[in-house]
Amino acid sequence: MKKKIAIVTGGGDCPGLNAVIRAVAKAAAKRDWECVGILGGYDGLLEPRQTLPLNYQTLSGLLTRGGTILGIANRGQFSAKTGHGESRQLPKDLLDSVRSGMEVLGIFALVTISGDGSLTGPVPQGGAVRSAR
Repeated sequence: MKKKIAIVTGGGDCPGLNAVIRAVAKAAAKRDWECVGILGGYDGLLEPRQTLPLNYQTLSGLLTRGGTILGIANRGQFSAKTGHGESRQLPKDLLDSVRSGMEVLGIFALVTISGDGSLTGPVPQGGAVRSAR
């Protein structure tokens, strides 16, 4: 069975996100891994799950497009950053729902492309953060 990785973008939109999405998806393809994009930030891992296959057809023309084809979410239930040096804990049931969504989709690894807000986002305590070597 092929390994499957997913890419999620969050935080603010910026010009280089599509180029990074393309680079990750192409690196995955070289390893014969399936790659999907999670639409709308981490919310895309919750019911109803929203994904986009990231294949060569989807990736065509991305280098010249700004922004992100996956959409972003820097507000809402996954926002944990509150101010300089402060953060809040995300609810365990929300993190469990993210983990469940990853399991249902068969995701081996999740690549998060974002700014410093992602560092305080939904990384489950004792969760499955793995190296994709």
